[in-house]
Amino acid sequence: MNAHLRMPIRPRLRTLAALALASCLLVGCRSFRNDAAGPGGPPVLEPPRELAKASLPLYRIEPPDIIQIEVLKLLPLPPYRIETLDVLQIASAGTLPDQPLLGYYMVDAEGMIDLGPGYGSVRVAGLSVAEARDALEAYLRKQAFKAPQVSLQLARTSSIQSVAGNYLVASDGTINFRQYGMVRVSGMTIPEATEAVQRHLSTFFESPRVSLDVVAYNSKVFYIITEGAGMGDNIVRVPVTGNETVLDALSQIRGLSQLSSKKIWIARPAPYDFHCEQILPIDYEAITRGASVATNYQVLPGDRVFIAEDPNMALANFLGKVISPVERVAGFVGLTTSTIRNVSFAQSQNFGGYGGY
Repeated sequence: MNAHLRMPIRPRLRTLAALALASCLLVGCRSFRNDAAGPGGPPVLEPPRELAKASLPLYRIEPPDIIQIEVLKLLPLPPYRIETLDVLQIASAGTLPDQPLLGYYMVDAEGMIDLGPGYGSVRVAGLSVAEARDALEAYLRKQAFKAPQVSLQLARTSSIQSVAGNYLVASDGTINFRQYGMVRVSGMTIPEATEAVQRHLSTFFESPRVSLDVVAYNSKVFYIITEGAGMGDNIVRVPVTGNETVLDALSQIRGLSQLSSKKIWIARPAPYDFHCEQILPIDYEAITRGASVATNYQVLPGDRVFIAEDPNMALANFLGKVISPVERVAGFVGLTTSTIRNVSFAQSQNFGGYGGY
């Protein structure tokens, strides 16, 4: 009974094992080579190329990007104390008719504002706007003006200059606003970083508004690898701005070298951490002489543009490496033999001279 039951199970097990092995072979990681990305291919597999470029995802700020911040609105929280390099707008009545106090006045390094030759200077640093107005009116009354009336407003603060500018994203992902502290922006998009900066500055200013943009894309790069025909490879790191093609990449290294062949491809990192090769071969003759755009692919962040070596140059360099030590040994042996021969000849001449005497 047991032997009768075992007979039909063994073929089934062999069939299941064969199916499992076939599934592993089919699902396993293979190299992807887009040798001819023609119009007949599936649209989802078509890599972006010249005249059909793809927009990159929202840019994520990372070290060592450089961002630029422009101030749109930056009003200090009340009560504000006037500081050096602040600009005050002053208008007055009851003063000299030929020299009216009207215009913008900057607080100098000593905390004074110079009102002109007919008035002199007044210290306002450390005062609030209302206190500065009262101090200015009191100063004018001391100058023999009977009933001076002064209007004083804060036109611009020196803090605008200290916030606006270019900032390097540090290795810890922050930008340093100096006296206003540091803000983390790494991993954020431009709108997210703008909101983070405004939220941080709101502890020092009333409803701040800034404009943020990336001026140096240093964190997203691709690599150009030139095989050196046995003389050492060359690697160039190029920042990505979102518009580069293969020809743009080759222009970064001034074209192909004497050691390079015209066999070029893009090695693209596989998504989702699959350990696969994505190879996009490039027809150098077609994209240069023929102006074809079929293989002039758009270069994406993380790509490796690989330029293979010239096999003839590689063979010549290999033979040079092999023959050079032999030539050196042969030269050393020849030099040693020649030296010994010369010494022996000189000794024989000396001995012969003594015997003849």
